[in-house]
Amino acid sequence: MSEHLPPCPKCSCEYTYEMNALVVCPECAHEWVPAEQAAGDEGAVGERVVKDAVGNVLKDGDAVVVVKALKVKGSPSGIKAGTKVRGIRLVDGVDGHDIDCRIDGFGAMQLKSSVVKKA
Repeated sequence: MSEHLPPCPKCSCEYTYEMNALVVCPECAHEWVPAEQAAGDEGAVGERVVKDAVGNVLKDGDAVVVVKALKVKGSPSGIKAGTKVRGIRLVDGVDGHDIDCRIDGFGAMQLKSSVVKKA
């Protein structure tokens, strides 16, 4: 174990601890790899990585496929599994909705990355 661990990058808590290769904050439960944090400070600051349901990294403009049937408020039918969505945008949405897209027959909406996979 290291004698001096970095403070949490989210809440600045000083009481972080090591768990295998990760450093964990006991106050906000944020986990990170210290080497990645140091590289992130030098490179693009604030860039986040969004992954789909199977772990592929998503980027703006990608095409994705819905992997699970979704209910849509105000619609008698929902979005079926297997629906292809083209031209996604990654956003900081509400309640984990981090994909902004347009779905044929439904219009503009936000999806969670956990219910899609990269096409």
